[in-house]
Amino acid sequence: MTETVECAVIGAGAVGLAVARALARAGHEVVILEAADAIGTGISARNSEVIHAGMYYPAGSLKAALCVRGNRLLRDYLPAHGVDHRFTGKLIVATDEAEEAQLQIILDKGRTNGVDGLTLISGAEATAMEPELSCRAALLSSHTGIIDAHGFMLSLLGEAEEHGAALALNSPVLRGEAGPGGLTLVTGGSEPMTLRAKRAVIAAGLAAQKIGHAIAGLAPGSVPPFHLCKGNYFLLSGRQPFSRLVYPTPVRAGLGVHYTVDLGGQGRFGPDVEWTRTEDYEVDPTRGEVFYTAIRRYWPGLADNALRPGYAGIRPKIQGPGEDAVDFLIQGEKDHGQKGLAALYGIESPGLTSSLAIAEKVAEMLS
Repeated sequence: MTETVECAVIGAGAVGLAVARALARAGHEVVILEAADAIGTGISARNSEVIHAGMYYPAGSLKAALCVRGNRLLRDYLPAHGVDHRFTGKLIVATDEAEEAQLQIILDKGRTNGVDGLTLISGAEATAMEPELSCRAALLSSHTGIIDAHGFMLSLLGEAEEHGAALALNSPVLRGEAGPGGLTLVTGGSEPMTLRAKRAVIAAGLAAQKIGHAIAGLAPGSVPPFHLCKGNYFLLSGRQPFSRLVYPTPVRAGLGVHYTVDLGGQGRFGPDVEWTRTEDYEVDPTRGEVFYTAIRRYWPGLADNALRPGYAGIRPKIQGPGEDAVDFLIQGEKDHGQKGLAALYGIESPGLTSSLAIAEKVAEMLS
C-alpha cells in the first residue's frame, strides 16, 4: 500500500528538523524520515557545538550568506525557546607575521559578508582578555558562542510536531523514483512503507549522496562526489585556560586545532583533519601528539599529558584531499530535473549555525 504525504524530509539532524519546522509552520503536511532510532545521532551529535559568525567563507557563497543569517536567527530563537547557549566570544589568533596578514583577510571577508561584532585587536589586548594566550594579534568575534545542539534539535522537533509534522524513526530510505507528481520513496526498518510525496527534501548528512543515487529519474551526474573527513577531538584535563573560544588561523580543509568548551565547562581541542574511507569514530590516542605542537603555538602553558582522547566526528566533504573547499550544495529542479525536490549535499560546518537559514531557503524553494 502506498501512502501519500505532501512533504517528506529525509533526515532528522539539525538541518532536517529545521526544514521540517519551517515547512510545517508554513502549513504543509510533513513526515520526517530518519534511519536511526533517535534524532540527531549523526553529524549533529559529533561537532564542536559552536555558533559561528561567518567570517571565513568566500563572499557570495551559500556558507557566508546562510551562516550570517543563521547566526542572527539563532540569537533570536535560542532565548525565545529556552535553548541553553552562551555567546562566549571567540579570538582568532596570529602567532607570526604571515598569520597577521591572514587576520586582515578574514576581517575583510567578514565585513564583506556582513558579519556583526568583529574587531581586530593587538596581542597585548588579547592577552589582557586571556592571560595564558600568546599571540601577536587577534580577531575578536563577539557573536560566536556555544549551543546545546541536542536541546536545539528537541526544540525544532517540538515546534514541528506542534504544527502537525510526524517523525518516523527507524525508517531508512532504501530507494525512490522521481516522477511528474513527486517522489515515490520506499523505506525499510521494522515497519516498511512506500510513500508518495509531492515535495521532498534530502537532508540526510552523511547518507545524502547514497539516497540521491538511490532515486531513479534524477538527472545523471547531479549527485556530487562524496568524501569522508574525520575530525578528532581531545579533552583537556584540569583547569580550563580560556574564558573564550580560541582558534588559530585556518588550515586547508578545516579551521585548525582550536579550543572550545561545552556548556558544562569541559574544554576540548580539535578537530584535526583525517581523510578516511570508513565511518569510524574511534580516536587514535597517538594523534594527540601532533595536537601539543599546534596548541603550544598560542598556549605555551599546555602541560604534558594534559590531553586525553575525546570523540570524533565525520564531515561530509564534496571535495577530496588537496582540493579547494566547496560551498554548500542546495539543489532544486534546475539541477536534478525533479520538481518539488530540494537535495542538500556537503552540509558540514557551519551547518548547525546555518540550519534555520537553510530551512528558510528550502521552504522558499518548495513553496
